[in-house]
Amino acid sequence: MDRRRFLAMSALVAARAEADVRYPAVERGHALAFPRDHGSHPAFRTEWWYVTGWLRDAREREFGVQVTFFRTRPGVAEESASRFAPTELLFAHAAIADPAVGRLRRDERAARAGFGLAQASQGTTDVAIGDWSLRLGADDRYATRIVARDFALDLAFAPGARLLLQGEQGVSRKGPRDAQASFYYSRPQLATRGTVTIGNETLDVRGVAWLDHEWSSEYLGSDARGWDWTGINFDDGSALMAFVIRGGDGGAYWAGGARQSADGSVRILARDEVRFTPQRRWRSPRTNVEYPVAMRLDVADATYDLVPLMDDQELDSRASVGTIYWEGAVRAMRDSRAAGRGYLELTGYGGALRI
Repeated sequence: MDRRRFLAMSALVAARAEADVRYPAVERGHALAFPRDHGSHPAFRTEWWYVTGWLRDAREREFGVQVTFFRTRPGVAEESASRFAPTELLFAHAAIADPAVGRLRRDERAARAGFGLAQASQGTTDVAIGDWSLRLGADDRYATRIVARDFALDLAFAPGARLLLQGEQGVSRKGPRDAQASFYYSRPQLATRGTVTIGNETLDVRGVAWLDHEWSSEYLGSDARGWDWTGINFDDGSALMAFVIRGGDGGAYWAGGARQSADGSVRILARDEVRFTPQRRWRSPRTNVEYPVAMRLDVADATYDLVPLMDDQELDSRASVGTIYWEGAVRAMRDSRAAGRGYLELTGYGGALRI
């Protein structure tokens, strides 16, 4: 399917998706089971597998890398027996944060599931759109292969920490109502090796990455505008995820997170234990959206400064998932000393987030 036809179909799907569709709820007390829950959950409205990391080549040059696969059940034509019925749509984003060019090298894909063009398997992580893929092997190692317009990725990720269940045993609240929740787990401290190809140059790289897998049937609450999120791999082997969902007035609508020690012990962070405070802003020359690209993060009894690898890490994805956001590699500093590396995601700064 060519891009113009796909986008036209997606617009039609968006206009009709609410008609008589029942999506399952995220329920407390439901125990996640692996490897099954590494796979797709097609009954739910939306789902994503999200990999971010810092890479370094043989000359010690640093890059940020991000690969995300989205799956959505639009809720149309579900009674149709036609193989062409758009009952499941897949999107993917990939980007390299390259300080040498001062902006993201980025690309995206979109396809209807089926016909050998795109898939999201239910047994384990095995999601693909054409020659883009993210897969989990029997050895508990992930691999991604991306062939983009001006770069390629061939990376392997080995677990270096315990799987981290977010929220209440994998149920992560996103608002005051019980239904405003997602199933959510993370794989921090993934030891990463492989190659990055830029132009005619293929670089051997190594580094550390973070994987999130999340699925839900609920959109953000009507009072929510967007979120600030970070996932950080610390140099001592510990890890941190923290988020704040911002309300229409810019204040905190909801918040949460988790801190995992190097020994695997976990502290779940309460709403009042997470705070993001902008330290410096950057305005995009393309969209005129202003983002707080440098943040101070207060979590429980610790404070970190999140400093971007570079300012221009904006993703304009209005043609696929329908939003503009900033998603970038950041260093985590504590008491002016380097403490770790991770990613910061900033959504809803160009208008209320509506995916």
